[in-house]
Order: sequence, then C-alpha cells, then structure tokens
Amino acid sequence: MTNSAYRTAICKAKRGGFKDTHPDDLLGFVLKAVVEKTNVDPREVGDIVVGTVLAPGSERAIECRMAAFYAGFPDTVPLRTVNRQCSSGLQAVADVAASIKAGYYEIGIAAGLESMTVNSISGVPKVNPRVEIFQQARDCLLPMGLTSENVAQRFGLTRQDQDQAAVESHRKAAAARASGKFKDEIIPVTTKIVDPETGIQKVVTISEDDGIRPNSNLADLSRLKPAFKKDGTTTAGTSSQVSDGAGAVLLMKRSLAAQKGLPILGVFRSFAAVGVDPAVMGVGPAVAIPAAVQAAGLELNDIDLFEINEAFASQYVYCIKKLELDPEKVNVNGGALALGHPLGATGARCVGTLLHEMKRRGKDSRFGVISMCIDEQIDWNSLFSGSPSDLGSAAMFAGSGMGAAAVFERGDCVDALCNARKVESNDLLSKDAR
Repeated sequence: MTNSAYRTAICKAKRGGFKDTHPDDLLGFVLKAVVEKTNVDPREVGDIVVGTVLAPGSERAIECRMAAFYAGFPDTVPLRTVNRQCSSGLQAVADVAASIKAGYYEIGIAAGLESMTVNSISGVPKVNPRVEIFQQARDCLLPMGLTSENVAQRFGLTRQDQDQAAVESHRKAAAARASGKFKDEIIPVTTKIVDPETGIQKVVTISEDDGIRPNSNLADLSRLKPAFKKDGTTTAGTSSQVSDGAGAVLLMKRSLAAQKGLPILGVFRSFAAVGVDPAVMGVGPAVAIPAAVQAAGLELNDIDLFEINEAFASQYVYCIKKLELDPEKVNVNGGALALGHPLGATGARCVGTLLHEMKRRGKDSRFGVISMCIDEQIDWNSLFSGSPSDLGSAAMFAGSGMGAAAVFERGDCVDALCNARKVESNDLLSKDAR
C-alpha cells in the first residue's frame, strides 16, 4: 500500500530555484515529509531505496545516506540506490513493494533524486570497439535526440504533432498549478539562491515548478530550429527540460496501515520492465504499458488515468497513438515537457502526481498507470570522432532501449463495490442468463 507521496518542486538545472541546493538536501526534505505527515516512526522503516542516475554510484549512495540522517532517520535504517536510468524512481517503488510482499520488512520508502545542475557527464571511458560489429549495441550510444528523430520518421509523426503536444503539456501544467493541484504533492523547500555576479546569497522558499510556460503556443514553437538534425522535427521546445528535484513514496503492508489507522493513498498492483530497439528507445511505454496492465489482470480500457513521461513529444505522441489512448486520460496535469525531467526523480514524481489526482477524482478513477522510456546519459563527442557538431549539449543523452510501467489502484476503493465495472458482454453466461 502507498500511504504518502511527496516531491519537491521541479526546477530548471543551472538556472532554476535549486541551482545552489545540494542534492542531499533535496532528498532530505522529501524523506522527512513522508514520515512526518503520516506520523510513522522512522525507526520502523525497513529500508530506503533511492532511484538516481547521473552521480557516481558510491558517491550518490553516501549522499543519500547523509540525507536520511538530515531527515531524522536513525543509523539502524539501511539505504541503497538503484539505477535503471529514467525509470529509476519507479524501479525504487517496485523494489520496495516487492520486498514488502516478500516479507523482508513491513514499511519501506522509495525515493528518487536528481540534480542535473550538479551532475552532468563530460566524458566516458573508451568504448569497446565490438560495438562496430553489433548494430544494436552501437545504437545504445545514439544521442537520445536522434532516437526521437528516428521515432518521428519511422512512425510518421509531424512537426505539428510534436509542437501541439508541447503546447498542451504547458497548458495543462499551468492550469494545474493555478488551481493549486500541485500543492497536494509538493513540499516547500527553504534554500538559498546565490547571485552569480555579486555572490550575494538570498534565502528563498521554493514551492512551485519553475519550468512551466503558460503562454506556450504553436506560433512560437514553430519558429524553433531542429535541435538534433538539420532537417529534423525535434526542437528544444519538444524535448523534456533538464531539471533538479526529488520525490519520495511511503509504502507498507495493508494490515499494518489499517492497524495504524493510516489512509491508503494507493495500491501497487503490478510492474513491468521491457526491452525495445535502442534506435527508437522512446517507444518503450507502448510495450511496457500493456505488459504491466496484463500483469495486473486488467485491460487498457480499465485504466482511468495515465502518467507517461514526456521525454520527447515524438515518443509521447507515438505511444498515445499506438495504444489508442484517450488523450483526455493522459498527463492531465501536464508532463515533463512542461514540468521537467530530473531523471532519477521522475518515477517518484509521477507516483505522487497520479495518486493525488486519482484521490481528487474519487470513484471516477480507480486504476492508473505510470510509464516511461528508459535512456542513459553520455557524451557523444567523447565516443566518436566526427560527431554532428549541431547536436550541442543535448547530444549528451543516449537511448539504451527499454521501457517500464506500473499499475496503481486508488487506495480508498479497494474492494469497494461502488467501483465495480459493468460487464457489457460475458461469454461464460448461457443465452438464457443473458
């Protein structure tokens, strides 16, 4: 059972509200929130699992352990990190849920953290020359922007399709922020901002996402040049923002939640991770979602809401079209094109966004899905000579070719008959019974 899910605001890397905030401080705020707001004794937590991508593993693991101490956890509570690239935060949730189901512990915290201000990759070790023989191995090193172009070209997605998706993401996110919807999931963070020219520090409280552009429109987006390919269709406006942020989710056994009198925000029903062609890594959700839904014993039309990470507008639009999803059910409060994509934190962010929205909708929303494509970050220019010079910093993203998805059920509708669905046809009934 998921009992609470909170996140920081998501801020632009290197120039947003968290540009001068230590990653461990970001994580500390959300770890503290999930236990304080449920009055759970930190000593009862069996494990903390943090999804994180860019920082060196041992370095980030130490920072996360430090964050747990900032948040008031005793030294008896263990912690580890997990890295499945962009699905790391969701993988952390799946890992904790699986551990609780296996009986390893009764209470666990899944979290996600990324500071793309602090951690970026400027070089990687020399690549194994065998990649020249194995095309798909080499495609794992394709700049992610080029995989977006591959998706658009292979599946016939136009520039206007992508621009429209970006406009809609910003419009929905702006409306959600204006109506106060994100206040249910965002923990205000008091931190500092340093003036780069004077060095003067100012104490600020960050409580809103700063990447949303309420006035985003097709005319402005149409003027942007392709970012990854001279004759391409993917632009900066149709690519997810580079961001800083953290999120955390508290999970426990249902019987223990009942014993403690805690509300159940959601129920973790299933998880699936799949592999896809690295050259079009963005299609991952189109494969992962059906797998997760089937594992939950459901069908796509049983799902009321979808949170699909908008790594690029091209892959987001493709997944909706491929699965024939109702756009009114997908990313109803905007997505990464507007909010940003702090890689390791996105999965945890999506859990909070989905479950709080399902709670608001009540009986009209029983099942929800979270999904994302899975990619990695490398420096293309350090790998091969003669790389396209027009890719710039965006060339640092590469697609490893996977997808992940999870199914959640709204917590207060478990076993509630008021949410039972009418069966339109049933071949098991006799003609007389019909």
